[in-house]
Amino acid sequence: MVNSPVLVLNQGYEPLNLCRTRRAIVLVFRGKAEVLENGRGELHSINQVFQMPSVIRLVYMVKRPHHQRKLTRFEVFNRDQYTCQYCGRRTRELTLDHVIPRRWGGGTYLGECS
Repeated sequence: MVNSPVLVLNQGYEPLNLCRTRRAIVLVFRGKAEVLENGRGELHSINQVFQMPSVIRLVYMVKRPHHQRKLTRFEVFNRDQYTCQYCGRRTRELTLDHVIPRRWGGGTYLGECS
């Protein structure tokens, strides 16, 4: 029961993460969080009885950095749905830039991809 998950919400009620019941009780006991929802029973200590929370809310705001996606070949191909941006051809055998330069024998305009 002490290892069951508890949803942790930010001060603005946005979900942050999941923690264990033991950690949630410690946060509530120290005054760093408040219980929003409990309904899984009680946890007894020597002197006190704690309600086992299922959702807690932090009393302070936690700023989380927004992770930017890394631009990889896979991400570019997925974004473009494996379609060439020059000629419109759809194939899984693309490279990031499959246009052959004119000095290597390629066409004179963008419509000539190889």
